[in-house]
Formats: sequence, C-alpha cells, structure tokens
Amino acid sequence: MRKFKFDRLFEPYEVDELIPRLEFLMRGLQENAQKFRKRFSELTQEQVSAPIQSFELDELIRMDPELHEFAQQMAEFASQIEACGGLLKDVDLGLVDFPAEIEGETVFLCWQFGEPRVSAWHPLDGGFSQRRPLQGVRRSYLN
Repeated sequence: MRKFKFDRLFEPYEVDELIPRLEFLMRGLQENAQKFRKRFSELTQEQVSAPIQSFELDELIRMDPELHEFAQQMAEFASQIEACGGLLKDVDLGLVDFPAEIEGETVFLCWQFGEPRVSAWHPLDGGFSQRRPLQGVRRSYLN
C-alpha cells in the first residue's frame, strides 16, 4: 500500500464551496483538451517533411503555435485545480479528488464535473469505480 501525505484534509462542505470554481476550470480544461486533440489530428493528416510519428509530443507542441497555446492553457487550468487542493484524476470524465477523513480513515472525496456537490468518496488506493456514497447523500447523485 502506498503512503500518502497531505497538507490538509477537506470536509465535504469545503469541496462544495469550490464547485463553482471547479466547474469553470474543468470546462476550460476540457475545451482546450478537445481543441488540442483536434489540432493534433489535423497535423497528423497534413503533409509534413517527416512522418508525424517520428516526432515526440513535446517537439510537436514547440513546433505548432496552436498546440503550444492549447497545452499552456491546459496546464494553467490543471494548476489552478490543484491550487484549490484537488488532485486532477481524469480530464475527460472531469474527476477531481480531495483528501479527507471518514471514520478515522484518510480517503478521497470524489467530485465529477456536473455534480452539484461532492457526494462520494473512495479509498486512497481505489478509484472512480470504487466510489461510495457519503453518508446522508442520496444515491441519485451517484450515476
């Protein structure tokens, strides 16, 4: 089992207070990820002097101003999510975990983009598939 050390632990209401900001940041992150993928796909279809597969991703980002801009924006949004105290787990699903304590055990409160409040948690070594409802939260929030 991995050892985790966190600067702070969150209460569910503290995560709930962050949700408007998280929604904004996650939306921006997902939009830039979509633009990045679209531009990357365009690059793979364009004629270039060398096959696109011969380049490392960081080389392509440096070579293409659009890819560079999208990557910078994605990094900024991710950094701001982490500055809120969250751990970005999945951009496409919009998953952010927050360390917390439940019944004396350190766990992750698990928020997914679109959820009106944090309603689930999972063990530190678990993941989204192991989400459990927070006590007092209706299961209808857990899709």
